[in-house]
Amino acid sequence: MTNDAYSTLRVSREHGVARIILDNPPVNVIDATMMRELRTVLTTLADDSSVRVIVFSSADPEFFLAHVDMRIGERMDVLQELAASAPADVNVFQAVGELIRHQPQVTIVELAGKARGGGAEFVAAADMAFAAAETAGLGQIEALMGIVPGGGGTQYLRDRVGRNRALEVVLTADLFDAETAASYGWVNRAVPADELKGYVDRVARNIAALPDGVIEAAKRSLPADDFREGLLRENDAWAATFSLPAAQRLISGGLRDGAQTPAGERGLEGLMRGVAR
Repeated sequence: MTNDAYSTLRVSREHGVARIILDNPPVNVIDATMMRELRTVLTTLADDSSVRVIVFSSADPEFFLAHVDMRIGERMDVLQELAASAPADVNVFQAVGELIRHQPQVTIVELAGKARGGGAEFVAAADMAFAAAETAGLGQIEALMGIVPGGGGTQYLRDRVGRNRALEVVLTADLFDAETAASYGWVNRAVPADELKGYVDRVARNIAALPDGVIEAAKRSLPADDFREGLLRENDAWAATFSLPAAQRLISGGLRDGAQTPAGERGLEGLMRGVAR
């Protein structure tokens, strides 16, 4: 069964598995509309006891989620709506990750392409992530824009990879390949690209077919950590850097030089380093 009610998502349900395909061309940025639609679909699914697993993938094999829309400030109407409905103590970007982390279903990311910035935060928020060995990449690009991650990335990273590697990821702003990300614990494992979909489908179906109560018991035994204090620190750090003139110059310069176009996104780290110089 498919659902065509969304403009940036394609949602289907079958045999206890909901599949959410992220589809926001040209490079799958997380814009205000996608954030609102993710909130709607995840809130709806949370009350659907027939769905036991949620798999996120991308309509674009090259970009899972490029990053948060660098023009998102132009949609203050939607951002204000999202802020009004977000839990206390988290910003609108963190609210997306927190929804995913606290979803009653098991959440799995099928990562075939690149996920940077907010896209990498999305991956780290899921219960599990499996990445294509030859084509997937993860990076927290924010430092090259004069800011720090502001969507939960600092907390999720430290939890997954440790403080030393989290600092490496945040401050180098490099794109990490799937094998390295797996060795760090950023994703569960790297899988050959031509086997990725089949592997994730098998994992999702097997989990969805478990006896009643097992998923709930496992998630109750292994709850998502409480990052409230850390998320507040992250938001303060992000807001302080975002308001600096350097950040505005770097973001506008990146857009001018081709960020959020397919060509620009293929080498975004180099593009932004060039802007910074």
